[in-house]
Amino acid sequence: MNIIWALLMILGSSAAHHPQNDNHHVGSIIQSSINSAIIASQSKDVAVSADNPPAKVDPQVNAPKVKGVYVTAYSAGGSRMAQLLDLLDKTELNAMVIDIKDDAGYITYKTDNPDLIKKGKPQPFIHDINALMERLKEHQVYPIARVVVFKDTVLAKKRPDLSFVNKDGTVWKNGKGDSFVNPFSKEVWDYNVEIAKEAAKLGFKEIQFDYVRFPEGFEKRADSLKYIKNGKSRVDAVAEFVQYARKQLAPLGVRVSVDIFGYAASVPAAEGIGQDFNKISENVDVISPMVYPSHYTQGWFGAKDPDKEPYKTIKGSMTDTFKKLTPLEDQKPIVRPWIQDFTASWLGSGHYIKYGKAQVDEQIRALKDMKIDEYLLWNATNRYSPGVDY
Repeated sequence: MNIIWALLMILGSSAAHHPQNDNHHVGSIIQSSINSAIIASQSKDVAVSADNPPAKVDPQVNAPKVKGVYVTAYSAGGSRMAQLLDLLDKTELNAMVIDIKDDAGYITYKTDNPDLIKKGKPQPFIHDINALMERLKEHQVYPIARVVVFKDTVLAKKRPDLSFVNKDGTVWKNGKGDSFVNPFSKEVWDYNVEIAKEAAKLGFKEIQFDYVRFPEGFEKRADSLKYIKNGKSRVDAVAEFVQYARKQLAPLGVRVSVDIFGYAASVPAAEGIGQDFNKISENVDVISPMVYPSHYTQGWFGAKDPDKEPYKTIKGSMTDTFKKLTPLEDQKPIVRPWIQDFTASWLGSGHYIKYGKAQVDEQIRALKDMKIDEYLLWNATNRYSPGVDY
């Protein structure tokens, strides 16, 4: 810890010579420098272990309270971006979660990185990534890069040895035709971390990992598929990927967040897909449970049809989230949930309502009542309800 004391002395001396600096600014500089020193020590060659997470240190102490929207690469690189920027300019929204590696596994912009080109399939959905970053900066948008990790049809096709293979030698697909890559594979880890590092160098302030899990229902086919194993449990494999990624990315000054099923806070660890809410949470800066009311079945949180009772559903999910995270103490992450700004008509007549301003307001009111001041809005088409009180 000697380096920390040295930093304190240097910064304290600097503050004394610059009395115009207010205490908050100086304190922020000191805290940032201390955190950087601790992060540097944590990023050394210390073995990754799901049972031994490093002490929680924020690599970005000056980050704002994030209120953001999801933005596809098509929107980010197309005409809809002007509308989205206008929305942020005129409201309290201040962040965008932008697809940098999407649900199919495509890297969404042109890259010259040979390893990313070898394993991935870059597409010019965002035709000029540097121009986009400059545009976000001009509008004071906090940029978050969404990286879909283990759901990756592109890499699975290129490298079946990094995926799950059927007995007949074909790559396994789910019912929607999507393939996954293997969370046990260090090569898969490094590929996704390399994408995240490039995003950080481009100017993204946070990396949000999605699909940090095995395929749904994997426990039913785990013994019939061929894939590399490393002796770890599925839960530990997923948690250790997140820990590894954070150790690699924190020195770059970016936060790491993870999307997770909302109900994961309300049930025991989902060992089949390898998601343990707490083991993931203690290894990230931000946890983003997807608490869309439409994703809860009848009866959850006392709601006959959760989609029709957004306030009750969100409040119940956040109550369970805080109960789940209480044992983590100092290892607790920022809770920044995904909320619903879409209509779930697939639930069938009588089980859903049309979502708009009133329903989004109710979700935000529930978060406020639970003392949560960060959130993200999801709409797959990026059409967000007008007039919402953010």
